[in-house]
Amino acid sequence: MAQFDIISDEGTRFVKVTMQDETVRAESGALCYHFGKIVMDAKIPGPVNIARSLISQEAVVRPYYKGTGTLYLESSFGGFYVMEVANRAWILESGAYWASEGSVELRLHREPMITSYWAGEGLIDYQTKVSGTGKVVIASQGPIEEVNLNNEKVVVEGKYIVAREAGLSYKVRRATKSFFGRFLAKESFTRVYEGTGRILICSYPYWRVRMAAKLGVM
Repeated sequence: MAQFDIISDEGTRFVKVTMQDETVRAESGALCYHFGKIVMDAKIPGPVNIARSLISQEAVVRPYYKGTGTLYLESSFGGFYVMEVANRAWILESGAYWASEGSVELRLHREPMITSYWAGEGLIDYQTKVSGTGKVVIASQGPIEEVNLNNEKVVVEGKYIVAREAGLSYKVRRATKSFFGRFLAKESFTRVYEGTGRILICSYPYWRVRMAAKLGVM
C-alpha cells in the first residue's frame, strides 16, 4: 500500500506519497514534483463526464501515477486528512478530493435538484464519490474531526461537513420551526445529516487560511 504523509513546514502543509510499484491518483493540477521510476498518465473521459465537469466544480480528469519513488503534491495553507475507505462509499464535498490509492474508484455523485437549490449550490451539484478499498486524502481549510453517528442527526449551517458515508441521509431544512423565526434567528436553512455512519467535520480554518481570505489571495 502507498504511504501518505502530511508534512508541515513554513506555515504550509503538503502530502508526500511513498510508492513501491504502486498506483496513486491525484487531483488535476495537484502535482508538485516526483522522483524515482514514476510515470504519470491521464485517461480521456467520455462525453458525459466532460459535460458533468463543465457544470460542476469537480475535475473529471484525475491523473494516475504508477511506479516506485516519491511523489510530492502541492502545498496549501489549509490541511489534509488521510482516511480509509473499506467497502463503504463516501461522498466528498466539492473540492475535498486530493489523492487516493489506485484501488479506490472515483465517480461523480449528483444531489437531488431541490436539495442543491436550497443548499445554495444551484440546481445541479456534482460531488466526488469514492468507493472500494484504500486510502483517500481529503483537502480542507482546517483540522478535521471524524464523528460516528449511531442512528443520530447532526444539523449544520454551512459547508462544514467535508465528507460523509453514502448511507447517511442528507437534506436541507428550515433552521427554525416557524417561518418568521428564521429571520429573527438570522439563520435561514440548515443541512441535516441523519442515520448511522461516519462524517468528517471541519468547523474552523487554520489562521493562515483566514488571513489569506481577508487579504484576497485565496
